[in-house]
Amino acid sequence: MQKVFIHIGNYVLLMQKVFSRPQKGRIFWNQLISEINSLGIESLGIVAFISAFMGAVVAIQTAYNITSPLIPMSMVGFTVRQSVILEFSPTVISLILAGKVGSRIASEIGTMRVTEQIDALEIMGVNSANYLIFPKVVASILINPALIIFSMWMGILGGWIAMLASKLVTSNDFVEGIRNDFLAYTILYALTKTVFFAFIISSVSGYYGYVTNGGALEVGQASTKAVVYSSVIIILFNLVLTQLLLT
Repeated sequence: MQKVFIHIGNYVLLMQKVFSRPQKGRIFWNQLISEINSLGIESLGIVAFISAFMGAVVAIQTAYNITSPLIPMSMVGFTVRQSVILEFSPTVISLILAGKVGSRIASEIGTMRVTEQIDALEIMGVNSANYLIFPKVVASILINPALIIFSMWMGILGGWIAMLASKLVTSNDFVEGIRNDFLAYTILYALTKTVFFAFIISSVSGYYGYVTNGGALEVGQASTKAVVYSSVIIILFNLVLTQLLLT
């Protein structure tokens, strides 16, 4: 338990260094564009693949479980929409990104630590925490909501295509269910959670990479810890944010 509080304290102290004004604005913006590409754009493929197939699975399972004639088949589209927007896209995709993006951030910064590149930055008078971690945090907060919106679209599209292919539900019924009782607040709710999750992924992964000591083995361990603890914190915050935003 003592180690947990030590890590929390070190994390807070590191974030104080991270969230300071960049020493050179032009370098920061160049890094930000690069991080948006590497952390966000390069994740489009896996986000699209997982979202489309999960949307299809939810649609098929819902259609097969509707056995009462009193339940309209438009409920399939409604269920897919609600499942994708409220929980699947903001939470599950964030967990996927914690594995893909979090491990990349931790291993990249951890490698720089063990090869003494961070020490070299400090000797030159550069705020290494701000230089290395801050662009990644900002890039994640900016690009992850766009990825989640894309995931929502792909999930619903995947469900619609699955229904057309299986002929379990007509296109009109599915689209009617998507439109039925739609609340714009659900999108706001999902994107609010996404911003919190993006910060958790980038900052926690950056922390474990930054405090790495040793060699290649320790870099691998730091990458694993970054993914595990980011995922655990996301799950905990998911419960808290759901309670706060939906009640």
